[in-house]
Amino acid sequence: MSSPADEYRAVLARLTALDAAAAGHRAEAVAWHDGRVAAAGDALRAADDTVREAAAAVRAAQRDLEEVDARAAGLWSDFVHRVGPAAERFGRTVPQPALPRQRSALSADDYLQEVAAKIGWTPPARPLTGATTTVFAVFGAIGGVLGMAAHQLLRWAGAAAGGDWAVALPVVALIALVLGPVIAVFAAKRVADRRGAELNAAAVTTVLVAGLVTAGLLVGALRGF
Repeated sequence: MSSPADEYRAVLARLTALDAAAAGHRAEAVAWHDGRVAAAGDALRAADDTVREAAAAVRAAQRDLEEVDARAAGLWSDFVHRVGPAAERFGRTVPQPALPRQRSALSADDYLQEVAAKIGWTPPARPLTGATTTVFAVFGAIGGVLGMAAHQLLRWAGAAAGGDWAVALPVVALIALVLGPVIAVFAAKRVADRRGAELNAAAVTTVLVAGLVTAGLLVGALRGF
């Protein structure tokens, strides 16, 4: 039989072994906990970085969207200016964007450049025809008649007013006589723009010569009376 001292030593040895095992388990648990805490911290920092990158991407996308909207509004304004009231059938403001039916590799900038090229394209001016030249001559004649009418009216007003007006208004009347054909050139320019024709130097000369000849003939006819 074992003595009480031997039993005591055996129990003490078992308690010592159990304490050592428990210490090992505690160290393992602490290490596992510390590892989980570190992993969670890394995951949290990675999530924060992802959130910041996503927020920056959203801000960049918003800036790009605002830039695209501003360019689209400018192109729409140019389109309305060139087309005129006919563009109102698409709306008074920029139409809402629409997704293409087929996926395309083109970016928004590519589409905007394509639209700008189409809007900026100007068809070649049509050559002047005989009818258009006749219209320009008629404009010049009308300008000559109007200039002559203003000339006579100013001369009559100067003669009626007397004094300094009788000297100044005839000079103004001569200027008005010359301005009649010049104003007719601007009217002819509007007609040429609507018809897509070019108002070249020959056309301007036609308007001015027609106006001055008409005014000269009227001056000569009035002096003959």
